[in-house]
Amino acid sequence: MSAPTSVASSAIRGPQRDDVRPRRERVLDPVEALVEPAPLAGDQVDEQGEVVDPRVPLGEQVGLEPLETADRLVGEALHLGEPPRDRGCLLPQAVSQGGADRVRQYNLELVGSHGERLDLEPRSVEGGGDVRRQRVAHVHESTVPRRPDRINAVKLEELDYDLPAELIAQRPSARRDESRLLVYSRASGAVRHRVFLELPEELAAETLTVVNDTRVVPARIAIQQPRGEVLLLERLTGDEWEALARPSRRLRAGRRYGPVELLEELGKGRWRLRLAGEPAGETPLPPYITEPLAEPERYQTVYARAAGSAAAPTAGLHFTPELLATLDVEQVTLHVGLDTFRPVAEPELESHAIHGERYEVRWEAWERIRRAERVLAVGTTTVRVLETLARGAPLAGRTELFITPSFEFRRVDALLTNFHLPRSTLLALVMAFAGVEETRRLYRLAIAERYRFYSFGDAMLIL
Repeated sequence: MSAPTSVASSAIRGPQRDDVRPRRERVLDPVEALVEPAPLAGDQVDEQGEVVDPRVPLGEQVGLEPLETADRLVGEALHLGEPPRDRGCLLPQAVSQGGADRVRQYNLELVGSHGERLDLEPRSVEGGGDVRRQRVAHVHESTVPRRPDRINAVKLEELDYDLPAELIAQRPSARRDESRLLVYSRASGAVRHRVFLELPEELAAETLTVVNDTRVVPARIAIQQPRGEVLLLERLTGDEWEALARPSRRLRAGRRYGPVELLEELGKGRWRLRLAGEPAGETPLPPYITEPLAEPERYQTVYARAAGSAAAPTAGLHFTPELLATLDVEQVTLHVGLDTFRPVAEPELESHAIHGERYEVRWEAWERIRRAERVLAVGTTTVRVLETLARGAPLAGRTELFITPSFEFRRVDALLTNFHLPRSTLLALVMAFAGVEETRRLYRLAIAERYRFYSFGDAMLIL
C-alpha cells in the first residue's frame, strides 16, 4: 500500500529557487504535517502526527535529505474510504478515527465461529489476508455496548407523529389490490402515488418477492367470572401456550377459566397456560380497529399457511392470487408475537428490549433467496427473518434481531410495508431502511395525501 509513499514524496519535492543551498547541506525546514490527523477517540492516547525517520531515537529533531527513500518513512494511516460493500470478506484496512466514523467504530465487529468478538478499532494497515468466510459482521445489535457519545442514538420523540383519527383504517378496501401505494426511491428521492395493483410495474424483472406465510390463530378467548379475556401469543409445547390475560390481578394460577387453565404468572399480564383443544376464539384484531370484521379471512393473507401468529403480517394483506401469479415469489415463516407491536417506552430506542419471535425457512427457499439478484421483503417480519439468516443464523429458531437506524442490510434490497404506529419498533425498522428524516417526511406526505394507516390501511414501497 502506497499511502505513506505519497506523503513523503510530497514533502521532499518543491519549487526550485535560485538561492537554494548545495544539496548535501540542505535540510527541510519544519513544516506542518500535510495530512491532518483525525480527531482522537476519548479512550485513545495522543499520537504523534508528524512524519518521522524510524532510525532516530524518539524526541530528537532530524532533517531529511531531499532524496531520502520514501519507503523508510512511517506515519499515521490515511483515511482510505468506506469499508468494502462485499460483506463476505472484510480485509484489514485503515479506519478513520473521526467523529463521522464513530458509529462504525462502536457498531462494527467481527464474530468468530466460536463466538469470540474482534473489535475493528482504528489502526494502520498491518499485513494482508482474508477473514474466514464463516465470520460475519454484526452491525448495531443488542449485544453492542451503548456509548454515551454515540451520534446515531434515536430519541423516542423521533418515533412520534400526529395522525388524524379518521386516517386509521377501520375496514379493508373492497378489493385487496385496490389499496393505494406510495412509492419512494432511495436513489433519486422521487415519490410516486400509485395503486397496489401496479406493484409489478415498479419492480425490476429480476426481483424475488419474499413473503411471510404465517397464519393468525383465533387467539382471543373470552372468560367469565371474572369477566375478561385471554389472548394467545405463542404455543410453547403441545397444549401449553404463553398468553396475555386480563384482568390479570384477579386471576389465580391453578384455576380453570373455561377452556383455559392458568399455570404460571410470568409478569406484565403474561401467563403460561394449558388450553383444552385447539384455539377456537375470535380473530385478535388490533385495539385501534373498533368495528367488527365482517369477513375474518380479510385479516389473513391469501398465502397464509403455518398457523401460529397473534397478528397478521399486514403488508401481505394487499395481495390477490392473480397479482401473486405475476411475480416470482418465495416464502418464509415468522410467527408474529407481542414484541412486534409493543410500544417503545424508553427515552432512547437502543434501551428498548426485544424478546424474540419464532421463525422457520426451508433450505431450498433460503438458497433461492441467498442467490437472488434482488430481493423485495414483504413486511417488516420478513425483513427480520432474512437479515437474521444473512448473519449466519440457523434455518429455524428464534430471532431477537432489533433493527434500528445505522443497521446495515445484507439481503433486503427493497421493502413493502404498511404505515406503522408511532413509537413502534416497526417504524424504527422502516427508518433504518429509508432514513430517519426521509421516513418522517414520507409520513407527513402520506398524511397530507390522506393515505389510510395501520393494518387495513394503504402500503408503501421503498426501493
